[in-house]
Amino acid sequence: MKTGIIGCGNMGGGMARHLLSNGIEVLCHDASAALREHLRADGLRVTDSASELAREVDLLILSLPNATIVRQVMDSIGRDLKAGALVVDTSTSDPTVTRSLAEEAGRRGQSFLDAPVSGGPVAARSGTMTMLVGGAADALERARPVLERLTGKIVHVGPSGAGHAAKIVNNMLCAANLVLVAEGIRLAAAAGVPAQGLLEGINAGSGRSGVSEVNFPRWILSGRFDSGFTMGLMRKDVRLAETLAQGLGVDLP
Repeated sequence: MKTGIIGCGNMGGGMARHLLSNGIEVLCHDASAALREHLRADGLRVTDSASELAREVDLLILSLPNATIVRQVMDSIGRDLKAGALVVDTSTSDPTVTRSLAEEAGRRGQSFLDAPVSGGPVAARSGTMTMLVGGAADALERARPVLERLTGKIVHVGPSGAGHAAKIVNNMLCAANLVLVAEGIRLAAAAGVPAQGLLEGINAGSGRSGVSEVNFPRWILSGRFDSGFTMGLMRKDVRLAETLAQGLGVDLP
């Protein structure tokens, strides 16, 4: 299955390099000309237009910043994709936009899966991401041979849009836990408990989370602050959660 990736920054580029290292031919495109040249220097096949890539591939992976850009890309290339093509959107996006894109793809004889990923650029490069998939089960099975090379775990959470809804909830919880763990560390410090000892204790008990086990020790207490996931992206994801809740009439005080 000929595979292409549109959006080859930290996440998409990591996925492309991982697929190439595992013997899967992958075609790349990114809006940044400088990044395209960098990808070529790394030995990846690159097109200078998204439409050119779309015409060649059977499986298209999107790794883009937001739903607006996903919509723009699909509006631009949807008719260039082959009948029977699979589109796998690994972006963190808006479930309403996703369902609309899936319906449009279906009318063209294509399949559109929302499949946002967790784990950051390190997991993208190592093939250990978790993928939350929304969409038709048969489309997922067709894409699975390639997706299993990219991920450590694939969870089919429901119909179209469910993957993006689940990812929005995941990132909302991650954002909340970042704040809560920071407050916990501040409280413990005031009581004379060092952060390292506190986290060791929390991570052995019921208060632990991915944030206390990974984010704080690896990227915050170390002073590195280089997880590859920016504060701007987290604010975007929290806004997505707020918008989803408001649209559904759910009160999240």
